[in-house]
Amino acid sequence: MSHQDKQGEVLQWVERVATFCVEEWALPPITGRILGLLMICDPPEQSAGQIADTIQASRASLTSNMRFLTTIGLIRKVRVPGDRTTYYRIEDDAWHKVVQRKLDSLGAFGDIADEGMKLAGGGPNTERIRAAQRSLTWLRDLAERNPLKT
Repeated sequence: MSHQDKQGEVLQWVERVATFCVEEWALPPITGRILGLLMICDPPEQSAGQIADTIQASRASLTSNMRFLTTIGLIRKVRVPGDRTTYYRIEDDAWHKVVQRKLDSLGAFGDIADEGMKLAGGGPNTERIRAAQRSLTWLRDLAERNPLKT
């Protein structure tokens, strides 16, 4: 397989990651492309310019997305001694962080459901709230019994 064919396959895979991030988490496509690229690139550290060139993104859009991903702890800046360029790398536990945030949000909704149960006071709304609460509790409990290993 030629280098160009391999690069094309890598970019197709990066696009699949981006599509997943858009459809499942409502992230902008560029954010998914950045995550996909940083998962598969070699070397694992890439400059903003390398990332922009590879995923064909504008520098302005890339900069705001890199700032977002850095702030939420999915990627980090890396410095190379003697090189003034800033490089970026996906955190080894990035996906664990994503899943943990989702689980934490389920716990937060559980608290909201508890309040709703009190407000409904046994009325017809109670069963709908209880159904949501049972589903979320089941998923949270499942995750607690089978924690992710990092």
